[in-house]
Amino acid sequence: MAHKKDEKDKKKEEIKNEEKQETISQASEQTELEEKIQSLEKEVEEYKDKLLRKAAEFENYKRRSENDQLNLINYSGENLIIKLLPAIDDFERSIQHMEDAKDVNSIKEGLQLVYNKLMKILEEQGVKKIEAVGKPFDVDYHEALMQRKDDSVPPHTVLDELEKGYMYKDRVIRHTKVIVSEDSEHSTEENLENNTNEENK
Repeated sequence: MAHKKDEKDKKKEEIKNEEKQETISQASEQTELEEKIQSLEKEVEEYKDKLLRKAAEFENYKRRSENDQLNLINYSGENLIIKLLPAIDDFERSIQHMEDAKDVNSIKEGLQLVYNKLMKILEEQGVKKIEAVGKPFDVDYHEALMQRKDDSVPPHTVLDELEKGYMYKDRVIRHTKVIVSEDSEHSTEENLENNTNEENK
């Protein structure tokens, strides 16, 4: 009997020890989990902080870019204006010397030099004149203001320019205002005859 009692006590002790171990193990696991949670929370805070800093940096960058673009638009003509100023200086000097000048040819030469300088500056910027006289009328480049009879050229040929046209790179920025040759009487009659024949068919 005493032997059985010892065994029972022993088993009870073992169960108690196991429960104790389990409790210790659970407590240890809980502590580990709590530490992990704390570590993850700290990591999340760090990432949040980094994200907020990056967002602030991006906002600053965006604001700077917008300001740069705005300045680019507002001051886009600055480079051209700086290049035009010496030509304006030359014009002013020419105007001042006009009153004292006795030779008309020297005034003409001075103005021609200033004009050439101005055109060179514009050409360097991609601006060029549209050549029109003697060429066939083209609505993409010319604007016809009037017609004139001229049998020495084909119909719809540009006879004269009333206002120069200009291209900027590959774009027309001002059409050339022109006088165009009329259809000759013969070609007009021929067109009428052709139209009549087409209608009768």
